[in-house]
Amino acid sequence: MRPALRFSLRACCGLALMVFAHAGHAQPYPHKSIRLIVPFAAGGSTDALARAIGQKLGDGFGQQVIIDNRTGANGNIGTDMVAKANADGYTLLMAFDATMVINPSAYSKLPFDPVKDFAPITKVAALPLILVAHPSFPPSNTKELIPYAKSKPGLNYSSSGHASTPHLAMLLFEQRTGTQFTHIAYKGGGQAVIDVLAGQIPLLATAIPTVQAHIKAGKLKGIALTSAKRHASLPDVGTFAEGGLTGFDISAWYGLLAPAGTPRAVVMRVHDETVKILATPEMKDRFQNTLGGDAVGNTPEQFAADIKNDIERWGKIVRQTGIKLE
Repeated sequence: MRPALRFSLRACCGLALMVFAHAGHAQPYPHKSIRLIVPFAAGGSTDALARAIGQKLGDGFGQQVIIDNRTGANGNIGTDMVAKANADGYTLLMAFDATMVINPSAYSKLPFDPVKDFAPITKVAALPLILVAHPSFPPSNTKELIPYAKSKPGLNYSSSGHASTPHLAMLLFEQRTGTQFTHIAYKGGGQAVIDVLAGQIPLLATAIPTVQAHIKAGKLKGIALTSAKRHASLPDVGTFAEGGLTGFDISAWYGLLAPAGTPRAVVMRVHDETVKILATPEMKDRFQNTLGGDAVGNTPEQFAADIKNDIERWGKIVRQTGIKLE
């Protein structure tokens, strides 16, 4: 055998052994703790969902899932951290729909692209929004609210923030009914709930978990849900659709995303484990009766399509109303 050929064979064998050795030492995902970024403060709906899912994911993976609250700029700060994180599956995002599908139109510039910079894993939950009032507020449903609001243009209502999903839902309600409200934007839902409980603000648009206990205790009354049908957690509260607004179907959603470029096998590992968790009776019951929403668990492709569709839907409302955030 010629020396050059012997050298070539040895080099090939050496390379093959190196590849084999590397593959043999490759550790399956996950082999260390996972950081789940929540772009909002502890105690809110996004945080509660992240902790519920994170605990079960940690049990299933045999690795700790660390909840990391990174707040600011309507969720943009924490979301951007994930967009720029290593695409290895060890940094994930519990996303809220307003940040992903409303902020792109409301802000003149974002530090991330909600479509290009992320690998969708699955939509975790859909939470119907609800309009609630202090018990002294005269209307009790949509049919009573519309003429009352028309007789009092500029009627105050509050939400957890400017350009939040509840805010845009109310703008859509105004468009559909010819009413005109004055929006009082709070930074987060806590103080907004306190003020409507005290009767300082007559109405609050929010997600069910924020006010569910107060409604059941009789301290607030539900005017209407934004979902297409009534919710099991509040069966006595009707919908805007029941009040004549056909096709009025809005839910806030929460979902898991990874940085773009995360290996498909890793995305599907997290997806499969999450969907398995969401399908358990324990988690379905917890979502409905404690978190006030519905477990979803769709495919990465379906979730990606939902994000694109919602960017277009809410973008129209933002442009029509001229909402701008800085």
